Amino acid sequence: MEGAQDVTRDRDERPTDERTDERTDERTDERAVYIISVAAELAGVHPQTLRIYERKGLLRPQRTSGNTRRYSASDIERLRTIQALTQDEGVNLAGVKQIMQMQMELERLRQRVLDLEVELRHRPIVMPGRRVGGEIVPLRSVVIFPWEEEAGS
Repeated sequence: MEGAQDVTRDRDERPTDERTDERTDERTDERAVYIISVAAELAGVHPQTLRIYERKGLLRPQRTSGNTRRYSASDIERLRTIQALTQDEGVNLAGVKQIMQMQMELERLRQRVLDLEVELRHRPIVMPGRRVGGEIVPLRSVVIFPWEEEAGS
């Protein structure tokens, strides 16, 4: 195959590029290339288990034009997480679904915090005592009340 990259598997089954010896980027993780039997074998489950997970909404493999399921590297990683939660932690599938939704929400919120931190870094900092415009100032600094003049005299 001319122009094709040599892709191998390392210990944790993630694709690596032999030419650069670096992990491939996220886009490759999203490329759905594994058929159901290969995905099941990589995740250590039966193919029927993948169908059940899909029916329960835990997994959404991509589909070919012929409606065949295709799984990506990130799908395989998700399958391993589901297996760890159900087998090692004793969580049922409804609990797994909630945990995974909360993990996605947590990741979304972490990204939001990062975005807000960047936004704050680019905002000007108003120093105390400096007037920039229509700031609110204490009334005592503008008006002298008659009873204050008597107290001072």
